[in-house]
Amino acid sequence: MGSKEIQFGEKLAEGKTKIIYLHPDDPSFVIMTHKDNLSAGDGARRNVLPGKAAAACETTSNVYQVLNAAGIATHYVDKVGDTINIVRRCEMIPLEVVMRRVAAGSYLKRHPEVAEGSRFEPVLVEFFYKDDAAHDPLVTDEQIVEMEVADQLEIEGMRAGGREVFEVLEAKWAEQDVVLVDCKIEFGRTDDGALLVADVIDNDSWRIWPGGDRARMLDKQIYREMPEVTDQGLAELLRKYVQVAELTAEWLA
Repeated sequence: MGSKEIQFGEKLAEGKTKIIYLHPDDPSFVIMTHKDNLSAGDGARRNVLPGKAAAACETTSNVYQVLNAAGIATHYVDKVGDTINIVRRCEMIPLEVVMRRVAAGSYLKRHPEVAEGSRFEPVLVEFFYKDDAAHDPLVTDEQIVEMEVADQLEIEGMRAGGREVFEVLEAKWAEQDVVLVDCKIEFGRTDDGALLVADVIDNDSWRIWPGGDRARMLDKQIYREMPEVTDQGLAELLRKYVQVAELTAEWLA
């Protein structure tokens, strides 16, 4: 199905990087469109990067095809346009599930005694409650249950599922001599309560270091660390996003 054939139903939700529409023909599906928007620092830095949506859609589509082929339950159905995915409709759980193989980023701020580059065996899994006003706080299993966000069985399912996702993607990146430092995913529930890996997984979702060299990073951290956002800097960032889309496309060859 080409993008010109897609008819959009009611808009259900809009986030920083995507818009969700009801599928006009089948309410069990939704249409996910990617946006060119960039943000960092809880929205303190915002830009529009034309071309990002297409790169993000390509990366997300490639990643989810690999996860589906590995037998992981996801919401992904198809890519039907340069910036458009069809996905299964589910109730999103307001948690970011972060898997860490290498100590970096916010983990180091919370644990200054840990050296950057330290490895976690097994992969460390952390949960962050999605609340912009509270800056997406780190939460424990007990807090998640107390807030009635998820029960303990679901928490264990997300923790195990997160590690499985990470290990599949880590192996794919390793084939290209790229270290998957960490990765952020989300989960949704189907009407019958089954957990699905859901939402986008693109170049904003991970840290990836070619050859394990932080100086060669390909991900959104480049944008976060720009002393000043310039047209030249954004153009170089877009090249990285396109490169990552091309690299993940090779996973399907």
